[in-house]
Amino acid sequence: MATLKPAKPYRRHPFNEFRARVCCNKMDDTKQVGKPPKFKGISHEVQEILEADLDDAQARRRAREAFKQVQLSIDHYLFKLPCDGVKMNESYEVNSRGVEIFTKSWLPKTCPPKAIIYYCHGIARKLVFSGYGVFAMDYPGFGLSEGLHGYIPSFDILVDDVIEQYSKTKENPEFGSLPRFLFGQSMGGAVVLKVHLKQPHAWNGAILVAPMCKIADDMVPPRLLTQILIGVAKFLPKQKLVPQKDLAELAFRDLHKRELAAYNVVAYKHKPRLQTAVELLRTTQEIERRLEEVSLPLLILHGEADIVTDVSVSKSLYEKASSSDKKLNLYKEAYHSLLDGEPDDMIIRVFDDIISWLDERCVKTTDC
Repeated sequence: MATLKPAKPYRRHPFNEFRARVCCNKMDDTKQVGKPPKFKGISHEVQEILEADLDDAQARRRAREAFKQVQLSIDHYLFKLPCDGVKMNESYEVNSRGVEIFTKSWLPKTCPPKAIIYYCHGIARKLVFSGYGVFAMDYPGFGLSEGLHGYIPSFDILVDDVIEQYSKTKENPEFGSLPRFLFGQSMGGAVVLKVHLKQPHAWNGAILVAPMCKIADDMVPPRLLTQILIGVAKFLPKQKLVPQKDLAELAFRDLHKRELAAYNVVAYKHKPRLQTAVELLRTTQEIERRLEEVSLPLLILHGEADIVTDVSVSKSLYEKASSSDKKLNLYKEAYHSLLDGEPDDMIIRVFDDIISWLDERCVKTTDC
């Protein structure tokens, strides 16, 4: 009788892990991010629009227009704020690269704004009620702007697009003399820091909410798998192949608000495209190396329970930034989405901290 040899311990080879988690995971991707949920109270025609391929900007614009009233009526603190006293404007502008960019502004109706907030992702109406003007844009490939959905071929070009767009507003004589603040949440925080590093003297301050200075280690594939993905990105940059956990579950602490995340029907909900993931990784690595160069007034806000972006790097930014005016607010038990995924009392607290910080740095010149 043959003697059985003990089995060799199984070691998963990085390529096998790549194949198991990426190449052979198409069914799981379809299950997770394919068709949007069936929303109550909408017609079959609207549901069909929502289920269309949103890679093209025109499809995203149709989805947003068809679903806009439903989205605005959801049971969320920020959507319940009244629109009275707010002057909103939406437009599309073609930039120097020939890309059509969606822009939106919110201004107080009854008095001049105290300052202008330049959003790089976030929510505006609450700030307008406190006397601030807000200008925002959708990045190419995101929201209603042109470009392949969720695709960032170059983070530096994206930042240049942001600078170009906001330079137009800064040149407007109506706002030219007002203080100018950058505001960025999550990836928008990385955009804000890159804008500042390219324009170190152009801004009066920055507000960073859970900034993506570093992607949390648990969100990044293992090192060897990451290197494989970087190599594959050179040949398949637009493919949705990067393994990713459910961001809504990780970012939203409030369960009801987590369910409402689905109502943002034009948000990119698929696995990250390879080149996008590579650009985000490279950008956060660059920012982490250059924290000492950050010199403008800073307000950094981060949830201590955030497992999407690394709170330790926000602490390092606060410690290493050369800014003489800097403040770090940490919120115990709060997750990543401080402004839209927390219980109402936490959202109100965070906004109050932001507005107090702004008010301390702005001189009110006109009574409303």
